[in-house]
Amino acid sequence: MRKIVACVAFVALVFAARSLHAQTPADPSLDFEFFRVRVQPIFLAKRPGHARCVSCHAVEARSTFHPALVPLEPGQVMWDEASSRKNFAEFSRVVVPESIRSKLLVHPLAADAGGDAAHNGGKHFSSQNDPEWQILKAWVFGAKLTPSAPSNRARILQTNSAGDNIHVIDPATNQVVGEITGIETNHGVAVAPDGSRLYVTSESGRSLHVVDGRTLAVTTRIALSGKPNNVSISPDGKRVYVAIRSEPGGVDVIDTASAKRAKTIPTKMTIHNTYVTPDGKYILAGSVEGNAVQVIDAKTEELAWNVPMGLGVRPIAMTVNPDGSTKWLFVQLNDYNGFAVVDFAARKEIKRLPFPPVTPGRKEVPTRGEVAHGLAITKDGKTLLALSRLNAALYAYSIPDLALTGQAELEGRGANWVTLSPDGARAYVSNTITGDVSVVDVKTMKDVMRIPVGVTPKRNSLWMVP
Repeated sequence: MRKIVACVAFVALVFAARSLHAQTPADPSLDFEFFRVRVQPIFLAKRPGHARCVSCHAVEARSTFHPALVPLEPGQVMWDEASSRKNFAEFSRVVVPESIRSKLLVHPLAADAGGDAAHNGGKHFSSQNDPEWQILKAWVFGAKLTPSAPSNRARILQTNSAGDNIHVIDPATNQVVGEITGIETNHGVAVAPDGSRLYVTSESGRSLHVVDGRTLAVTTRIALSGKPNNVSISPDGKRVYVAIRSEPGGVDVIDTASAKRAKTIPTKMTIHNTYVTPDGKYILAGSVEGNAVQVIDAKTEELAWNVPMGLGVRPIAMTVNPDGSTKWLFVQLNDYNGFAVVDFAARKEIKRLPFPPVTPGRKEVPTRGEVAHGLAITKDGKTLLALSRLNAALYAYSIPDLALTGQAELEGRGANWVTLSPDGARAYVSNTITGDVSVVDVKTMKDVMRIPVGVTPKRNSLWMVP
């Protein structure tokens, strides 16, 4: 009987201790904003051969040594404010401020790197030099989120053209933090101005899928006139313009209010990509077979004029005049390792700039015409970033003199598209052959890391989460 009483007393004492521990507020040295923006994405990151942290910590019962994450709704990208604060309170329990022996640090760290003996969730970090482990350590040692830290609202959307998912990358951590699923052979993605909806083309489905920006669930499927390629959206978000790659071509116009195809604008030959000029007055339709940039009047939604290029038209980027009108088009062409410059007002090409030859010691990458594929212009309009798939390189040119100012040798292969982080500090390059995204530091022009994504990644885009 005494043993039973003692056992019951011990159990009661344990539960009382746990209850007391749970009610203890987080140490004030632990910064909530740093946890929300920098630490939480680590719990969602997928590492080869490992289950994600959230897979166990959001399903197992809470215990003294097992902090519980708030379960995410299906397709949800990140926790909201209220859930983040609950997660913060839970993980603060396994932190001793400014102690390298905090359970948050030693449990997922390899024993030979200073971790403890076991962790049911496995050893995610083989070294204390791991960038994610360093983020965890920084939080434990009182790091604060500074105003210059990347916005937690920014995401890079990466389509996977031979897969059925789109990866969501957080540029603050360079980790995949979510997925849009169920869209086979997805190709292009456009984002509503307020971030509330995403528009994704499906080649095999010959359709445009509307995705809810909050849940990442597909809400509507819109039938198109043919096989689509890339897609763009008007500045007011009322119209989506889909490039039709199958014959006879055209640009499908989607009315976003009704989520229906309003019309198809006839074009000369099939269309590879569409773009909307920054002032919203024109839609650009590039044709590989038609060897021209076709310019559509956005008001009448009819073809206005063509700019003949002599070669098939692939990616396009634009600069603007002080009044907001379009000044130059930078145009990449089929089988040309460089880019052309078009005076938009004059409606003609004014020059071509070839890329440097491939760096000695590096091999050219096989292509099927798309030797140069991917352009981006920094927010200040002073730098053009241009991809060479052939050279596996990203080149930087000053604007307006177009002097070559730097180049990044890409570790991935099959460079297809490039998107900039909101501050322009990093460029995200999709690599179709190696199935990853290169992260390039724009200041140093160094490929600093590669993010594994899906099968044959192509177009990517910046999304500011609402």
